[in-house]
Amino acid sequence: MKKTFKLTAIAAVIAATSSTLVVANDSQTGPFGFSPIAGSANAADWNPEAPWIIPEGFSQSIVSDESDLNIYGGGHDDWHDMNTVNETGRMAGRYLYRTHEVRNHPEGGAVSVVDLKTGESSILTQDLSYNALDGIRWTPWGTLLFAEETAGGRLFEIVLDKKDLTQGSVYDRPAVGRLAHEGIAVDAEGAVYMVDEWRGLSSGCSIDGETVKPCGGGIYKFVPEVAGDLSSGSLYVLGVFDTPEGEYNTGQGEWLGPVDPLTARESGTAAGGASYQRPEDLEVIDGTLYVAVTEGPRNDEGDEYFEGRVLAINLNSLQVSNFIKPGINAPIEMGKPGDDGFQTGMDSVDNLGTTPDGKLMIVEDNKPSDIWIADKDHNGDGMADNVWLFGSLSDPGAEGTGIYFGKDPKTLFVNIQHSAAEDGDATWAITKD
Repeated sequence: MKKTFKLTAIAAVIAATSSTLVVANDSQTGPFGFSPIAGSANAADWNPEAPWIIPEGFSQSIVSDESDLNIYGGGHDDWHDMNTVNETGRMAGRYLYRTHEVRNHPEGGAVSVVDLKTGESSILTQDLSYNALDGIRWTPWGTLLFAEETAGGRLFEIVLDKKDLTQGSVYDRPAVGRLAHEGIAVDAEGAVYMVDEWRGLSSGCSIDGETVKPCGGGIYKFVPEVAGDLSSGSLYVLGVFDTPEGEYNTGQGEWLGPVDPLTARESGTAAGGASYQRPEDLEVIDGTLYVAVTEGPRNDEGDEYFEGRVLAINLNSLQVSNFIKPGINAPIEMGKPGDDGFQTGMDSVDNLGTTPDGKLMIVEDNKPSDIWIADKDHNGDGMADNVWLFGSLSDPGAEGTGIYFGKDPKTLFVNIQHSAAEDGDATWAITKD
């Protein structure tokens, strides 16, 4: 049966290993400091002009919506997905780049760009072969990475025109790995971290003609032969050993391989890679790789043992821990807003971001789609000491995605995808007044 763990306070979560209550006003520190909101949004209160429930002292506005570009037209949503800006260079922070996660559309996937100075939106690249474009990331060497969330999806690199950062040339990077790509992260040394957005514990895959479970849903690291050159290098998969009973691939990690990038899921599994249930996004903060795993493992009846989680991987020791786990250091969502007995909580963690002062931000692939901010691990137990509810989306058809801070520490970019409003997908800014 699914575990339940009732927590009635949102801003004050009791840690499993401590009886000390969370100090709620710690969330008010830093340039994006805030007072947590009281609970998740109720779709009955949806206001298309202000769809986010956010803390007092913050405002919300559209950066670019489908009226500006409307790539797909005909009432088909543009599926705004992930965001990044040009983080380095002479005009750093001026251009916001976005993937559009449309699937099997005859016009193909697209990457768009918004000039934040002029407000002009345009298509950076679009191709009939692109499908389900998802993750996007600025690299330390000044290029863009984006990738497909299909079963054997490609990862691409855009080398931008130095005179016009709304134009560029696109290169397929097969050496980095064919995976169901979602999140992409790059460290200071030029290594690229990726996940296989696959139900590794339940879907299985074929190896040597036999169905193997678990298979896929792994965490990968690509090390280029030359830093900044993704045309060649070695791909590794994370293996996890000495896992405590019931913890599902936490413990001592090890990078295994190299594995074959063209069959990364199968070769990674054969090498001993750990499988997770839909890992979706990654974020590197201060030497720790955080991984959002959207679903928990399931029992024979199909019920999740827990509602997904966020892993923390110490990149020095490779110790893997549960940084956030609903029912342990975050509340569990129960029911839906407006229902009797509803409890705000965390479910289906999806995209990750970094606040300007180095906290982890999480948005859910869920309805309502909540935005959480996690405190750091001050006591060294591998888990976030506090988890606070920052925002919640009232749009009844939508999820929030692509949470990201550019160069303004008081402005969060976040996309609305699958809006219930006609042509309602958009990029929003949530700004501290």
